[in-house]
This record gives sequence, structure tokens and C-alpha cells, in this order.
Amino acid sequence: MPMDNDFHFPTADADPRDICKALGLFATGVTIVTTRTGAGESIGLTCNSFSSVSLSPPLVLWSLSLRSPNLPNFLQATHFAVNVLAHDQIDLAKRFAQPIANKFEGVKQVSGAHGMPLIEHVGAQFECRTEARHYSGDHVIFIGNVLQYRFSERAPLLFFRGRYAAVQENS
Repeated sequence: MPMDNDFHFPTADADPRDICKALGLFATGVTIVTTRTGAGESIGLTCNSFSSVSLSPPLVLWSLSLRSPNLPNFLQATHFAVNVLAHDQIDLAKRFAQPIANKFEGVKQVSGAHGMPLIEHVGAQFECRTEARHYSGDHVIFIGNVLQYRFSERAPLLFFRGRYAAVQENS
């Protein structure tokens, strides 16, 4: 099979931005992962590393940078929630991606069965018990056992080539 001429092959001195460009071609969904601090404060962050791991038992994963100021809170948390954003929630995604003091100010939320902050009107939600944490590279991978979930028929928000995008459904 012939190779395209525009493929890049990494070398020892490759520019790390190149791998970011390549990874950016994989469209992902956009989520807000939430938990509570030891003092009970709601915290959350925008995340596009969410993925299914297993159906039996139901397990999901997401990852967080070792440099994140939120890392200590998620490391101590026994539970977390994943709020899958809908196509019209770009502003919410941008808000939770910023280092602002109270990301939840003005955001409609409820407490889930295990006390985790659940953002209202998202596409889907997964309430999880932290099953495992794995350190790999410059991130921690969190695996959660899905205890409860809910979903709607809302189209998802996507992230592609460094930008938010919406699904274009074919008829």
C-alpha cells in the first residue's frame, strides 16, 4: 500500500507539537469530571480523555495531568462523576477549562446518590466509585466503577483539531 507523502515519522529531536497535531485528528467527546474536596466543596474540570474500559463490570477511565492543581482533590476522592456535554454546551466546557475560583457559580447542579456534583441538562452522566489510579507518563489515569448513569438523546459536543465541534448526522 503506498504511503501518503505528508506523513511525518518521529525522530529523537521531533517537535512535540507534531504529536499534538496528529492526536488532534482523533475527535473526542467533551466531559466535565467532578468530585468534592475533603471539605465538601464542588470541583470540576473539562476533560476529553474519557473512555469506556469494560461493560462487565461497567468501568470507565479518564486522565489528569500531574501538574493539575485539582490532582490532590481527585487523588483523595473515593467517587467522581463524569458529565458528558451536549453540542450546545461550549461555554460550559470553556468555563471548566479555566483556572477560575468558583467554576460552579451560576451552574445548575444537583448532588448525585454518592454526593458528587451532577451538572443539569448534559447529554449523559456517570457516577463512579474510584476503582484504581495508574501513574503513566505525565498523567494519572483514573478508572471508575460506574454505580449509576443516565443519558438523553442530545447530540454530543466534540473536540477536534484543538476546537469544539458538533456532530453532523447523516440521514
